[in-house]
Amino acid sequence: MNESTSLTQAIPIEEIRYNDQGLVPAIVQDYLDGTVLMMAWMNRESLQKTLETAETWFWSRSRQELWHKGATSGHLQKVHTIRYDCDSDALLVTVEQMGDIACHTGERSCFHQVDGKKVAPVADTLSQVFEVICDRRDNPVEGSYTAKLLNGGDNKILKKIGEESAEVVMACKDDDPEAIASEVADLFYHTLVALAHHKVNVREVYRKLQQRRR
Repeated sequence: MNESTSLTQAIPIEEIRYNDQGLVPAIVQDYLDGTVLMMAWMNRESLQKTLETAETWFWSRSRQELWHKGATSGHLQKVHTIRYDCDSDALLVTVEQMGDIACHTGERSCFHQVDGKKVAPVADTLSQVFEVICDRRDNPVEGSYTAKLLNGGDNKILKKIGEESAEVVMACKDDDPEAIASEVADLFYHTLVALAHHKVNVREVYRKLQQRRR
């Protein structure tokens, strides 16, 4: 949902409960892999502009003015959906982050620190596994099954995908839920290895699925 008409119909502004300062917290999330990118504040006017333009607008408490995210840096946020919680006092905004940078520090997400160290923001499970696979590709670890697969190239990787596909079929034929989940997990993993080998980001697969969903 990234057209302003759709967004305007998606959320009744009059139902949102603002705090004493007339603000409501907005959590911004990547529309593809669910990574939490940032948290900011909206007031009624910035929410209205967000709905009208399908780009995020916030209220800057330090500058006391409206703030069009990315207007200066070029890192705009194209809004896909806006949800509000059960108490109507918090917003969840899913966006396509231009430039893949949401934080003013240049990081993808503002939530990139754990115990004082920089870490990759949390995304969905497939993205996390894909990240590990790419690391094994770029920094091979002795004894790593993933590294061995990647070293074997298409012949080894595609052979495993064929085997895992057949095992998924057999598990489904047996109508065994646990086996089905296990075999599909194996198939997902080996497919991610193929993506990493050919340097196709798993997010590109997500984009294709989103396009087909619409």
